[in-house]
Amino acid sequence: MHDGSDLLTPESPPNATRASSRLVVYEYCISLAFITLRRTSGVYRLRPGESGRLKGLPYTLLSLVLGWWGIPWGILYTPLVVLTNLSGGREVDGSLPRSPDMPSR
Repeated sequence: MHDGSDLLTPESPPNATRASSRLVVYEYCISLAFITLRRTSGVYRLRPGESGRLKGLPYTLLSLVLGWWGIPWGILYTPLVVLTNLSGGREVDGSLPRSPDMPSR
């Protein structure tokens, strides 16, 4: 959905998160009849003054197309996901979870 240049991973260098930047995730919702999945994107770094609405647009469009079809959760989750993404995403703290197979430093 994007080129990954602002997507943070546990392998990102420590200076990748500056005190003035914001870390956000976007949500998306996919439904298939009685199954609804509500998931988050990877973590994005937003530079000072940068709006997160544009980066969240692919997740918003995905949810608008595929989110409504689940009963009852798709109908409930889709507006929440769209509202979260249009408000710039959900801010997270600077700690990224490490996968269990990752070596510790």
